[in-house]
Amino acid sequence: MIFALDIGTRSVVGIILKEEEGHYQVIDIVIKEHEERAMLDGQIHDVLAVAQVITDIKQTLEEKHGPLKRVCVAAAGRALKTEKAKISISIVGKPLLTKEDVTYLELAAVQQAQASLAAQSTTEKSHHYYCVGYSVVRYEIDGEEIGSLIDQQGEEASVEVIATFLPKLVVESLMASLQRAGLEMEALTLEPIAAMNVLIPPTMRRLNVALVDIGAGTSDIAITDLGTVVAYGMVPMAGDEITEAISDHYLLDFPLAEQAKRALHTNETVTITDILGFETEVPREEMIAAISDAIDRLASAISEEILRLNNQKAPKAVMLVGGGSLTPELPKRLAEKLGLPENRVAIRGIDAIQRLSIDKEEMKNRPELVTPIGIAIAAKQSPIQYITVHVNEQVIRLFDMKKLTIGDCLLAAGIQINKLYGKPGMACVVTLNGKVITLPGTYGEPPLILKNGVPASFDTEIVDGDRITVEKGKDGSPSSICLSDLLESLPTKRVIINQKEYTVQATVYQNGQPASLDAKVNDRDEIVVHMPETIEQLLKATNNIHLLHALQPFTFQLNGKTIELHEWAGKVYRNGIECKPYSSFDDGDNIEIINATEPTVKQFAEAKQIQLYYTIPILFNGKMLSLTKPVAELHRDGQPLHEDDLIHHGDELELIEHKIEPFIFQDVFKYVQVDIPATSSMKFTLLKNGEPTTFYDPLAPGDRLEIVWDEKKQL
Repeated sequence: MIFALDIGTRSVVGIILKEEEGHYQVIDIVIKEHEERAMLDGQIHDVLAVAQVITDIKQTLEEKHGPLKRVCVAAAGRALKTEKAKISISIVGKPLLTKEDVTYLELAAVQQAQASLAAQSTTEKSHHYYCVGYSVVRYEIDGEEIGSLIDQQGEEASVEVIATFLPKLVVESLMASLQRAGLEMEALTLEPIAAMNVLIPPTMRRLNVALVDIGAGTSDIAITDLGTVVAYGMVPMAGDEITEAISDHYLLDFPLAEQAKRALHTNETVTITDILGFETEVPREEMIAAISDAIDRLASAISEEILRLNNQKAPKAVMLVGGGSLTPELPKRLAEKLGLPENRVAIRGIDAIQRLSIDKEEMKNRPELVTPIGIAIAAKQSPIQYITVHVNEQVIRLFDMKKLTIGDCLLAAGIQINKLYGKPGMACVVTLNGKVITLPGTYGEPPLILKNGVPASFDTEIVDGDRITVEKGKDGSPSSICLSDLLESLPTKRVIINQKEYTVQATVYQNGQPASLDAKVNDRDEIVVHMPETIEQLLKATNNIHLLHALQPFTFQLNGKTIELHEWAGKVYRNGIECKPYSSFDDGDNIEIINATEPTVKQFAEAKQIQLYYTIPILFNGKMLSLTKPVAELHRDGQPLHEDDLIHHGDELELIEHKIEPFIFQDVFKYVQVDIPATSSMKFTLLKNGEPTTFYDPLAPGDRLEIVWDEKKQL
């Protein structure tokens, strides 16, 4: 004889089963509703009130079947909490990832989900939850999704998990209510697992199937795939949503609206009496149309949660149980929203449970009885018990509802998984040619894990009484490299300078000082690898500074000011083409430097537009003359310089300027030799442009000058 209780939000179902050689027979069922709101979303809020309902059911069954001392129960699936979390670690320079590394990463992600869940409450801590299972959503290497992390390399590895937790408070309040009712917990299971076990045996769990238990206040969801239950979820909407829609539309008291909703499942017309006393017969299709929006909202909420739990893809099929599953058109609308054929979403009653018989024919198609019967069978076939282990001498009690591992023990003990691995060695941060580079130390070692004194790993299974010891792994060593490890080799270039071949190698500077490749790299070092980039830098690197001097502008002092004459500076040619000293060069270039030249005084004056002489053209006695007088003079060391004299680099010169005065007739005689004709007397007349003039008359460019001699008188 098996006594089981399904303690729900609205009612408690008590059931007695009899087992004979693996076959189960339903002996009796008692259903009693709560008189007050003692339950809320699967959590017992009033232990005394719930204990009273359990006591009433117990006494009713005891009157027919004798004393009942032990009972099988289930924790409500709606109490389960599902949380996603993602964690990433740097794997730069780390050897190939092992299975142990991946398990550590997964457990760290689960613990992060556990911490996120606890952070949503101000009173609970992460180890106040049992982890009842998790599945990996995706693995990533450097941001790209990948099938497996084992034996992978890259810069960053990530794992995202979806984990399901059960608050310890749910189990403790359940046990308290049973004790108040004089019952001992024989076995414990989870409601979704209970329904899952009787409808979807392990052989079918390789299929991706969703089981939805639609009750009064909530809809519980469980997902199977790859041979196991991979996710649990809950939607805070269920049958009451439909009841309230009927109540609002037809002005019905809630209990009457509940009766009308149940009548929709079997009757073509529904007779209702509203709060004003008017009785009406409503066709089934008309009532369904009136509550269509509510049905649609319920279908949308359930389908969205199924997709969230199933990585945004529809499962292969959906099974509906619970009283709320009888909501009209709900299977059809769920199929539409999930993109499934209608025959892939179905309501399942207890007639679908294998090796079960029931005498009452009217009970066979009642989907709300699947979970209570499942609790009785599942609790008997695979009861969940508490086991006790020691973790670093700390006593830990675990909820044995799945294959338990050392990882589960560490989660329950509140040990931070991500702090068990040794810390990486101190990294060096250096600057290489202005770019900040981090040089990591060696990776820390994995933790030492012992089970009963024998080396073990995170995924080693545990049993009751195991003693587990965990020691943090050793920290890694600080970064220790030489410049040669950082740079490998220095670049070189080969060039020809004035027909001589040179090989130029880059120079390494460490904190401003030349360094060899054997030098050790220290934290905060500033490292510069300098390869000459311009012809000017090339000449310095090849000890050709004297050629560089030839490229400087021609410079001297004039009246105390520095004068630069770029025209007479040296010239540089790269592969036969003139360029500048700051021009770049390449490997194999032919560089030629031409020395500077010295300008003459005349060249300098022309370059700087300095007028040295004032000149005008005139015609004298029919011949063209140019009259010239100095207006500016260059002096070096106090001596005047001529037009053809060279100016030397670094000379100190003085420019003396004269006032420009007009030429007079008399100035002509500096340029001509005047001979007195033999036939003329000593008397003469000066003419300018045919007019008599004097020796002191000013001249203008183009003037015609003449000397006219008087002839001798004949005696």
